[in-house]
Amino acid sequence: MKPTNCIKTLKREGQKVLAAANKLDIINRKLEIQRDKEFLYIPIRKQPTKQQLKTLKSQVRDCTVSIYSFPTRKTPITSIQLLQNKLPPNLLANLPRAVDFIGDIAVVEMPPELDAYKSIVGEAILKRNRKVRTVLEKKGPVSGTYRLREFEVLAGEPETETIHKENDCRYYVDVAKAYFSPRLSFEHRRVASLVKEGETVVDLFAGVGPFSVQIAKNRQNVTVYAIDVNPDAVEYLGKNVRVNRVIGRVHPILGDARQIVQSRLSSVADRVIMNLPERATEFVDVACKAIKPSGGTIHFYSFIRKPDSMEKLKARLALAVRESGRNVEGNLFSRFVRETAPCEWQVVLDIRIS
Repeated sequence: MKPTNCIKTLKREGQKVLAAANKLDIINRKLEIQRDKEFLYIPIRKQPTKQQLKTLKSQVRDCTVSIYSFPTRKTPITSIQLLQNKLPPNLLANLPRAVDFIGDIAVVEMPPELDAYKSIVGEAILKRNRKVRTVLEKKGPVSGTYRLREFEVLAGEPETETIHKENDCRYYVDVAKAYFSPRLSFEHRRVASLVKEGETVVDLFAGVGPFSVQIAKNRQNVTVYAIDVNPDAVEYLGKNVRVNRVIGRVHPILGDARQIVQSRLSSVADRVIMNLPERATEFVDVACKAIKPSGGTIHFYSFIRKPDSMEKLKARLALAVRESGRNVEGNLFSRFVRETAPCEWQVVLDIRIS
C-alpha cells in the first residue's frame, strides 16, 4: 500500500469527479481507486493546480485533495495473451477491439476472418472478465420498429436478460427483446443533469428507461412521460421505475409516439428527448407539438455519414422545425457521441425552440 495524493469525494458523486479528473489527465492509473462506506478515493499523479481544482469543484462542490493509501493496480491478462497459442498469429490483429458490457453480458462484433475461432474468442473474453457470465456475438444491425438485433451465444450461459448498473441506477433488460446501449451512459447523465426541478419531460423513444429513470433519480419534482412502441421494452421500463423508486415521476406509456403526443401530450413538455437516430427527423413535428407554446428544449440524436457534416444537420433540423410551425431559438450544444461504423457517427444536437 502506498500513501499518495488523491481526490476524496462522496461515492454518489464519483462518476462526475472521475469524468472531470479524466479530462484533466491527473489520475494515477498505476494505483487502484479505493472506496469505503461513504467516500471514493481517486489517486492522482500530482497536486492539482488552482485552476484544475476549480474545474473539479465546478463539477462537484464537495470534493477535496487528501492523502490515502493505495495498492498497485494489477496488470490484467489480455485476450491476446490468452489466445496466443490458440489462434494463427496473423489473426491476432483481427480480434475485436471493443466489447460492450451490459450487466454480466459481453457483446462483441466478430470479423468474418475469425468465424472459425469465435467460440475460442468467446471463452477468452469469459475467462478474462470474471463478472461476465455470457458472451454474445452481434448478428446483423439493429433493425425493425422495435430496434432489435439478433445475437449468437459464443460462451457462457445462453441468457440475454441481465441487470445493468449505470450512474446509481439499475436497469433490467433483455438485449434480444429491447434496445439498450451502454455507450450512451454519458448522454444519460448529461441530459439528466440539465433537467430542472418542476420540468415536464417527454421521452419519445424511451426503451427500458435509461434517460427517463436517470432524470427522475436526479430530480424529486419532475414529470417524465416515457413512451415506447415495444411492449417488452415498456414492461422492463415499468420494472425499472419500481426498482429505482421513481414511481409517480416516470409514467411508462405503450404506443406510437406520434399518436400518444397527438392524443394526450400536446403542449405539455419543457423538454423532449429524441433518441431514435435512424428516424428522428421523421418525428421533429411530434417533438414540436409536445413542447409548450412558450418554448422548450429538444435533445435530438441522429447519424452523420461522410461527406455530411454537423452544420448541414443543424440546417436540416432547423428547416424541419420551421416546417412544423416553430423556430430554432438557439443551438445549445452539439457533439459526436460515438462512431457507429467507418465514416459514420451518432451525434446529438440540443436546440431551444420558440
